[in-house]
Amino acid sequence: MRVAAAGCFSIMAALLKLASLDGVTAPEMLFHRAFFGLPVVLLWVMTRQGGLKALSTRRPWAHVGRSALGIVSILCVFQTLTLLPLADATTLSFTAPIFATLLSFLILKEAVGPRRWAAVAVGFVGVLVVTRPGGGGVPLEGLGFGLAAALLTAGVTITLRQLRDTEHVAAIVFWFFTASSIVGAVLLPFVGQAHAPATFALLAGAGVAGGLAQLFMTASLQSAPVAVVAPFDYLQIVGAVVFGWLLLNSPPSLSTLAGAGLIGASGLYTAWREHVRRRQRLIQATPPPV
Repeated sequence: MRVAAAGCFSIMAALLKLASLDGVTAPEMLFHRAFFGLPVVLLWVMTRQGGLKALSTRRPWAHVGRSALGIVSILCVFQTLTLLPLADATTLSFTAPIFATLLSFLILKEAVGPRRWAAVAVGFVGVLVVTRPGGGGVPLEGLGFGLAAALLTAGVTITLRQLRDTEHVAAIVFWFFTASSIVGAVLLPFVGQAHAPATFALLAGAGVAGGLAQLFMTASLQSAPVAVVAPFDYLQIVGAVVFGWLLLNSPPSLSTLAGAGLIGASGLYTAWREHVRRRQRLIQATPPPV
């Protein structure tokens, strides 16, 4: 589910980057992503057991806090997309799993072994390799929004884990998209502008991809600890490289390829370690034969 989320997020980012070339602003991206993603969420809810009953909540104020944090986070993400090339903007977001692992240890008290810490460190080194400029540096404004988005995204990840025990994944995603639509609609009169039909098509596609990504991401957090699934977010850098090359005529550099290799190795090793740990727990929990 996390791999599927990474793929959908990559598609969404590429489409929004293309839309930004026509002057689409971050608040516009927020509205259209939520507006076109909400039908995807509702369709998914209707096909699940329980239907619309899954949207009920026991903790409405927790959804308000999660939505507020998520909206600020995603605005920073979209602003970074408007300021930086796709690969740079995506790469900066990969400090989020590092923050998420740290916060899961400090706030949720999840066990994070030394080998997983080492894997996260390798992934971070990979991010540094990818972001090393060939001649110029990353603009300070873009860097600031990118790091702020990463930290806020890590906070969202932690809130999702705290909601999982009482809230259905459908409710978590639905109320976030609803809140995003409302906030985006309020901001739209101040920042909205006319765009070509092709640009609106890009925004619609990004909204659908974003809706699917949100469902996959939230569901993954209900199936495994943050430290296990977060490294798979690194796969988005592969999508950024591919889409940047194919759609924006920006081929990857050798440093990008080297960093992507480190990032992929980090995620795969973390998954393998979790498999080994679960197998060991099952062996220990199995009673000896009589």
